[in-house]
Amino acid sequence: MAEDSPLVRELVRDVLEKAGFTVTAVGDGVEALDQLARQSFAVVVSDVHMPRLDGLELLARLRSLPRSPPVVLLTADDAPETVLRAVRAQALFYLPKPMARETLVQVVCAAMSAAPPQPIEVLSAEPHWVELLVPCERAAAERIGGFLMQLKADLAPDVRESVGRVFRELLLNAIEWGGQLDPSRRVRIAFLRGKGLLLYRIADPGSGFRFREIPHAAISNPPGDPLAHAEVRQTKGLRAGGLGLMIASAEADELLYNEAQNEVVFVRYLRG
Repeated sequence: MAEDSPLVRELVRDVLEKAGFTVTAVGDGVEALDQLARQSFAVVVSDVHMPRLDGLELLARLRSLPRSPPVVLLTADDAPETVLRAVRAQALFYLPKPMARETLVQVVCAAMSAAPPQPIEVLSAEPHWVELLVPCERAAAERIGGFLMQLKADLAPDVRESVGRVFRELLLNAIEWGGQLDPSRRVRIAFLRGKGLLLYRIADPGSGFRFREIPHAAISNPPGDPLAHAEVRQTKGLRAGGLGLMIASAEADELLYNEAQNEVVFVRYLRG
């Protein structure tokens, strides 16, 4: 792990070693590259702002290696520009400081067990207009959800959680049903931030659907049978869930579909 603050470096080392990891700790990106040239590592944990070579520059250098380890970035900098640079540089996870010990360990474990990620293409990186092409795999949904949560760091916690929950469900629907979990296919996401609203636009590569055609979704349940979709999902061998469209409908100020219903716009007005 690379961290220029001796205190933070020792704290992170202590947390990870107590969790059973073997940790090599260095003070900046130059030292990290030197260690990577000597031996292989399963995961690189790095601060963003460091002398000589910062975390984002380190990440760019690592991408040129034949076998680049996944990178978890830690930083107190939640500026949208920094978050978006991390997305563009293909960081696997982005954790704001300070973070809970359990969160750090969970993220490092996830990074170690993750398959090599498909790249996320950044089409627009303006803080008020973020547009991405995301591969149709569940792991990509988790990664993007974490990054986009940082773009809403100034919002009230309940609004952040609510919007994040809806976005995750809509994105998973697009990946699973529109993209059929095919990583070679892409979901197009736009996140727009105006003075009084948040807007997500999610377009999947599928042919669309009709509500009557999705008995696995809670929104299609007949009156008086709130668990009908769960039985359908169990029969089809699907993950537990199916609440995404119902949650989105309940928490959105506006939820708009195109004619084919393979594109959705979720709007949340910011009040107060």
